[in-house]
Amino acid sequence: MKKVGVGLLAGVLVPGAAWACACGCGIFDVATSSMFPEGSGGTAFLNYDYQDQNQNWSGNSSAPAANNGDKKIETHFLTLGLQYLFNRSWGAQIEVPYWSRTFNTDVNFGAPPADIVSRNWNGLGDIRIKGIYTGFSEDLANGITFGLKLPTGSHNRNGDTVDRDTQIGTGSTDVLLGGFFRHAVVSGTPWQWFAQAELDLPTLKQGDYRPGIEGDAALGINYRGWKLGRMNIAPVAQVIGSWRGRDNGLAAAPDDSGYQRILLSPGIEFHLHPVKVYTDVEIPVYQNMRGNQLVAPVLFKLSVSYMF
Repeated sequence: MKKVGVGLLAGVLVPGAAWACACGCGIFDVATSSMFPEGSGGTAFLNYDYQDQNQNWSGNSSAPAANNGDKKIETHFLTLGLQYLFNRSWGAQIEVPYWSRTFNTDVNFGAPPADIVSRNWNGLGDIRIKGIYTGFSEDLANGITFGLKLPTGSHNRNGDTVDRDTQIGTGSTDVLLGGFFRHAVVSGTPWQWFAQAELDLPTLKQGDYRPGIEGDAALGINYRGWKLGRMNIAPVAQVIGSWRGRDNGLAAAPDDSGYQRILLSPGIEFHLHPVKVYTDVEIPVYQNMRGNQLVAPVLFKLSVSYMF
């Protein structure tokens, strides 16, 4: 109640000021071409992603930190997953995430003096379960994915200081729809281009908070002509786009949620069968944030997978 009251006062005293953050965690679920299915059988994988949201952003440019009560959201994402194709047409995938998050915010925002508090917590995130269909072509070059994001992550931890859009879990059950495509740039050459997209549609909600619809897509090219002994080495270049609608509900901040952004992502993949290691960095080149939101200057990804 203290935070709600101070927030109302802030709206009067500091025009444009708000508590708001932009997680955009769905962007880590695309731009991993090494995870495209290649044949019947299974792949176990462990992904590590990292972002440190420490810059306030409004519209398409940086904004004064004084306009946002939230000061920093640093998150380590660890995801254990299993993908299995039962035949050349059908498969399934499960992802079990575990997050470690640090959140710094001004609990007296809008009513000086500032009182910056820090909260750190770890926990299970929202589990994703997907079906995979790859029966469009013999080489499994394209497919669709469909499934659910389950509300397994906590959505009420440190509720006195942590807003719903900063929780590890959204509290919602979401429908997931996606697809992927890959093809040689020129037949018979080691150059390959690929595309991937996923749409996250929140359906069932809890606690009068519904996160915004989110769509993430990647378009990339890689070169599969390098070898070091038995190891294949593939440099990767990608453009990643991300869009999220505004949050809704009494526990949401609709005027300070929702965005569009484009990132450039160089990466590299090492493949020594049955192990693949993939890593990239994701650098924002365009961001348009509704209201005031925290963003990260760079994002990092590392994926290790084992095929069986």
